[in-house]
Amino acid sequence: MPRPTGRVLTLLELLQSGGTRTMAELADRLGVEGRTVRRYVDQLIDLDVPVESVRGRYGGYRLAPGYRLPPLMLSDDEALAVLLGLVAGRRAGLTTTEHTASETASAKIRRVLPKHIARRLDTLLEALAFTDQPGEFVTPDAGLLLTIADAVRHHRPVSIRYTDRDGRRSERTLHAYGIVAHAGRWYVTGKDAQIGEDRTFRLDRIADARTLPGSFEAPVGPAPAQRVLSGFATAEYRHEVTLRIHGTVGQIRAHLPAGVASLEEHEPAAGQDPAAERWLRVELRAERLDWLPPVLAALDRPFVIERPDELRDLVIAFADRLTSYARRA
Repeated sequence: MPRPTGRVLTLLELLQSGGTRTMAELADRLGVEGRTVRRYVDQLIDLDVPVESVRGRYGGYRLAPGYRLPPLMLSDDEALAVLLGLVAGRRAGLTTTEHTASETASAKIRRVLPKHIARRLDTLLEALAFTDQPGEFVTPDAGLLLTIADAVRHHRPVSIRYTDRDGRRSERTLHAYGIVAHAGRWYVTGKDAQIGEDRTFRLDRIADARTLPGSFEAPVGPAPAQRVLSGFATAEYRHEVTLRIHGTVGQIRAHLPAGVASLEEHEPAAGQDPAAERWLRVELRAERLDWLPPVLAALDRPFVIERPDELRDLVIAFADRLTSYARRA
């Protein structure tokens, strides 16, 4: 069991991570009762750490604004974990609009590393390779990202100014359920209060966000990441495609993931192995169809195209080209 001194230091770490921490949250994280949390807070105050008490529904404890904590101390493993996280974030395109922030943060950490750890890190980075190049994505503003994150955490409505893919601008009130990173982009998913329906928005297309008074109840059901993937699979595009594919769920999902297509799974017949291959209905929407024939060929499973006829013609043409290539001497 952690000693009281260790819990006091843990309390300081929780408070220095920013924002207001409720009594219930602190008690749960520390594994103590509320009155013990108050005693630990008093100990920090005795050490001249300016802990403020915040009243109200979302009250609790926080550090006084502008308070400068002692220099950050990281173990070797912690420093390596942070630096690798920064490298991976840059490669995945998951950075804020301040593109140099991760580079300057990396430089600051490297400057205080012991020389033998810095050399080992350089060796690792030289040996590290990625299978693809990072995309050229427009990334969100850090302040906007934090504003929406605060709205998600405290279930507060947020007003956003949004530009859709067709260039149309609008102002919306959003009940944000969560922020999701997917394929090198940031998204926020939630209910559009004006129309009363769930929507997903790209954060780099949000020009401004401000928290509004009031609160909302978070819905039960799918997690934010699943809501985003389902939204992609059912979004309005030019073509609606319906297929029947004979295979397992794993075989189909390897080429048509949840963010691309929805999969209608029927209960297996009596006595049939649930993991066995069977006919499954697949539906997706797409602006273009020319990418689908190679995907179906790579899937290498029997399939039936129910709609559209245009896709059937494209598959036949693709098969003819493959046949002609194979016959060449």
